[in-house]
Amino acid sequence: MNPLHKNLTREIMLTALTHLDALIAQEVTLIVGGGSAMILAHGFALGTSDVDAVPKGMDLATLDGFVKQIAQELSLAPDWLNPYYSTFAHTLPSDYGNRLIEIFSGQRLKALALGKEEMLIMKCFAHRQKDVAHARALIKKGVNVKRVEDHIEKLREKGIPGAGAALDFLDDVMEQVGNSV
Repeated sequence: MNPLHKNLTREIMLTALTHLDALIAQEVTLIVGGGSAMILAHGFALGTSDVDAVPKGMDLATLDGFVKQIAQELSLAPDWLNPYYSTFAHTLPSDYGNRLIEIFSGQRLKALALGKEEMLIMKCFAHRQKDVAHARALIKKGVNVKRVEDHIEKLREKGIPGAGAALDFLDDVMEQVGNSV
């Protein structure tokens, strides 16, 4: 077997989604976030090791069998497609669906990526060191920072865990962006 692709390029991700489309027998929509959304929907040149996606129309256990089959076929990690980012999905605005961007459309599979504002919200809540550069890039690409800040502030007022830290992260990133201009 070939060594696993550790860095998924745009082409590898689209090939894997094409294979998934060929395997499934029902309509499935993937809501894609993370680095894969930044690459496929927002044109960022960065590396990612997986496609962060939450399926609609198929349960995770069924989907996982197809994901592992494709991993074998394309020499990918067994979790090349995973729902891990869903731990922050509760932080998304209720109207996030209005800003989804189609990144793949096959016979039965459709993949929609989170918009820039939602990506920034997720980066703020994750607030890992690697998210700093991604957040700065999103801001420089014209994300509506006021919308993001207002949304996170509302979450803080509701007592959503991590909202205060997310606001601090956003403030720090905004300061860095201001200092680099």
